[in-house]
Amino acid sequence: MTFNKTRHHFFSVMRDYSYILIGSAIVGVSFNMFLLPNRIAAGGVSGISTILQTFGFEAAYVQWAFNIPLFIAGVLILGGKFGLKTLVGSVFLPLVVYLTRDISPATHNALLAAIFGGVGIGTGIGMVFLGRGSTGGTALAAQIIHKFTGLSHGTCLALIDGMIVLSAMFVFTIEQGLYAMLGVYISSKTIDVIQVGLNRSKMAMIITNREEEIRKAVLVKIDRGITKISAVGGYTDDERPILMCVVGQTEFTKLKQLVKHIDESAFVIAMDASEVLGEGFKRA
Repeated sequence: MTFNKTRHHFFSVMRDYSYILIGSAIVGVSFNMFLLPNRIAAGGVSGISTILQTFGFEAAYVQWAFNIPLFIAGVLILGGKFGLKTLVGSVFLPLVVYLTRDISPATHNALLAAIFGGVGIGTGIGMVFLGRGSTGGTALAAQIIHKFTGLSHGTCLALIDGMIVLSAMFVFTIEQGLYAMLGVYISSKTIDVIQVGLNRSKMAMIITNREEEIRKAVLVKIDRGITKISAVGGYTDDERPILMCVVGQTEFTKLKQLVKHIDESAFVIAMDASEVLGEGFKRA
């Protein structure tokens, strides 16, 4: 039993570091193929290095110059919770940028570069997050600012990235800054896709006087679990259970038709469920 647990832990750690290294490599290559040659400073330390490259500073050196001190400051100010994974990401990403600095640009069209660069950056960072790691940089700076100001992490990160994009507008052009904003948006959405996947589900809340018939129909005809939640009507003050059911996108139409067939007056609330873990869905 102990051996199996140790082996599982070993493979889990190896998987995490594989995600971090592969994800960092994707970020580095995407940066050199799309963003840097088209002068798109899409936030983060990579955006700072894009701006400073214009003044003759090597992008990889700039990223090391920011990442390593920020990691040390994060450990000193926030404690050692970042660990080795953040250090690996902070050092390895600039290394990939340095090793691939002579790679040919994939396009010289700024719009295409912003789109595909954003997808590449988002894919890489999403993989790093799956490995429970970080590439350091402005994410650490945001956490440090949060500690001293009390602002939310998202607000701190948005402020930092916003200043970087504004700087790009002054150093390059307003148009380049707009492309940078597009790249930031696309990368953030891609990170979400990588983390939660493309398979979205629907959560339905059903209020009906014929809950037992609907419950049995869902269990038998759709083969999905259903949960009864105790509730009290706000107008009648009567007890009325709510049926909660999570189904796949393709099953939702069948669920609506089923409920309507049994009780046309049933009240149904549908919500998107971005990630569902458990039996019948994705494993945790």
